[in-house]
Parts: sequence; C-alpha cells; structure tokens
Amino acid sequence: MSDIQSINRLLQNELSALETYQQALDRFRKDTALGECDFLMSTFQEHKAAVCSLRGKIKQLGGTPTQDSGPWGAWAKIIMACATLLGKQASLKVLREGELTGTEDYEKALQDHGLHPDIRVLIANSLLPAQQRHMRALDSLLEAAMA
Repeated sequence: MSDIQSINRLLQNELSALETYQQALDRFRKDTALGECDFLMSTFQEHKAAVCSLRGKIKQLGGTPTQDSGPWGAWAKIIMACATLLGKQASLKVLREGELTGTEDYEKALQDHGLHPDIRVLIANSLLPAQQRHMRALDSLLEAAMA
C-alpha cells in the first residue's frame, strides 16, 4: 500500500473520530460534568489537529486527501447515535473503542518499514501518544461513571 493510501486510511479514522466526538459533545454538553466536557472538547480539538496534519502530509506527497470518513465513519455514527440514547457510559465506551481502533492503526502503520520518515515521526511523536492519552482519560471517565 502506498504512503498516500495508508495516510488516507488514517485520515478517515481521524475524520470518524471528529464526527463521533462532535455527536458526544452535542448530546452531552448540558448533561456532562465540566471536566468531562473539557475532555471531550480537548480531544475533539486534538483529532481536528491530527486531520490537518495528515492532510498536509498527503498534500506534501502529491496526493489528494480524502474528504469523508468512509464506511467506518458511517458505522461509527450509527453506533454513537445508539449509544447516546443509552447514556453517557455507553457513549464513553464507543469513544474508547474508536480510540483503540485508532491506536491499533497507528501502531500497524509504524510497522510498515517503507513508511515515509516524516509520517513515521508524526505518528510516533504526536498522533499515537495522543491516542494513548485519550484512551487513558476515557478509562478514567468510565471508571468514574461506573462508580
């Protein structure tokens, strides 16, 4: 798979994350504690920055960045819509699953020894650590929601 295709797949994941976090923010803005809302907004902004970074790398390589989240994004939107009906805990679990998928995809991308060095650095130093931070925060929020 070419670097552009690989990065576009990662971009689709990030676009999907934007969409699901936006749904969570829209649904729970009024019903969520200040810390939870801050986390959702901060994470949304980090995913937005990741989208910009990935689009920039694709353009640098002469490619055209994808504009939508693809089939995974459509599926994630449906799952998140159902989860928001079930409440905050279900929504947090869906967000965590999305972060887990993103983490796994970034780790898989780093295993591609042919990956462009600039992209490898972006993933290793910025995108993957952000995913891991999101997972830890979601784990904490889930623990608090279950208590």
